[in-house]
Amino acid sequence: MTTPFSTTALLITADGLGQGGHDDRALRHKLAVSFFRTLLETEQLPQAVLFYTAGVKLLTEESPCLAELKELAAKGVPLIACRTCLEFYGLLDRLAVGEIGNMAMIVEEMGKAGKVITL
Repeated sequence: MTTPFSTTALLITADGLGQGGHDDRALRHKLAVSFFRTLLETEQLPQAVLFYTAGVKLLTEESPCLAELKELAAKGVPLIACRTCLEFYGLLDRLAVGEIGNMAMIVEEMGKAGKVITL
């Protein structure tokens, strides 16, 4: 079944959704959970979800949206984490879901997508 997001790559570049300071981290985490849960509930599965910079933190055991991301992965949505970013944050051995990729893989997924949405 084709959905509006089936040709869309989502690019996650922050530890949560939205931009802001350290004081609204709980809100950004809550929004990430809500967003991924809504994608699942409405069956709006993206082509891929790509993570770099602080976005890779959402793929660790400490992630507030780990259950939702695991469910997306179980439904066949590729979750690709930037190796350089994982290494930078000391998270390479703490990846709980998704695959370790590199910038070439991320660029390739972006190129295959009909559109890329940065969250």
